[in-house]
Amino acid sequence: MNRSEILFLYDIADANPNGDPLDSNKPRLDEEAEINIVTDVRLKRTIRDYLEEYKNQSLFVKEIKDEKGHIQDAKLRARDYLEDEPQTLQQAKDIMKANILKECIDVRLFGATIPVDVKIGKKSETSSITLTGPVQFRMGRSLNKVEIQHIKGTGAFASGEGKSQATFREEYILPYSLIGFYGIINEKTAKYTHLTAEDVDLLIDGMWNGTKNLISRSKFGQLPRVLIQIEYNEDYFFIGDLDKQVKLVHNLDNDKLIRSINDYEIDLSKLLDLLELNKDKIAKINLKFDPNVNFVTCDIQGCIEKIKALGIEVNELKL
Repeated sequence: MNRSEILFLYDIADANPNGDPLDSNKPRLDEEAEINIVTDVRLKRTIRDYLEEYKNQSLFVKEIKDEKGHIQDAKLRARDYLEDEPQTLQQAKDIMKANILKECIDVRLFGATIPVDVKIGKKSETSSITLTGPVQFRMGRSLNKVEIQHIKGTGAFASGEGKSQATFREEYILPYSLIGFYGIINEKTAKYTHLTAEDVDLLIDGMWNGTKNLISRSKFGQLPRVLIQIEYNEDYFFIGDLDKQVKLVHNLDNDKLIRSINDYEIDLSKLLDLLELNKDKIAKINLKFDPNVNFVTCDIQGCIEKIKALGIEVNELKL
């Protein structure tokens, strides 16, 4: 497996891409820059849910309730992967680690810190297993400045028994946000979690189609727009900061007036320059563009041809 970098752009309109539970569930914001922020945890949750629900993949990090409705904690979850009574704490850890890595794609991708609490004879012994994930994402940040809108409405039910007044609801949304995520797949760390090429294919599928299939009330209207994965042929090398190599170009008075993908073009010129500069270190580029995306200076196929003209192998993903 080669090292690779990922650039992923998706947008959302009239919804909340990632609410902050400590701030009235408002969309997360870098207030000084007026930039929308989405945590890497949100993106990983999107991928996990898709892989479990649509691809029948087993997950370690998931909510499991017992018959009383109590949510399983991480220690109990880890014990699910301990088949027999171990003779030593180290034996317990080895068995858990082997079984979790074999069964759970999310740990192979993202790693985990797994608490261990087992009985050895009559004693309870504790420890932990730390697995660094080969797939890491930075916080997602919008390419446009945004403005939060506060929406109020009435609910369907009365505010109390015998009341004639319906309850009120309120929510916070963004009129529009184009969110950029930057990620990297570390081929060295991948060896320790037994990450496979098939796992990486499922990761890419989960980013695109997981985002597309987030059809909840707060996430509906969220669509993947650009996904670029650059695979390298040289150990330890990567370009870096792919999300900072793209920008929006529009004729509006300011970014906050953007309401759809039709209001701007995406400028890839800096990224294309970097690809040309580093073309000898690039093994292949896997990419997927939404057909509604507009690029500066070239259409979608024109941009793909520009990359191919550099002598770089291009794989147009069928997602």
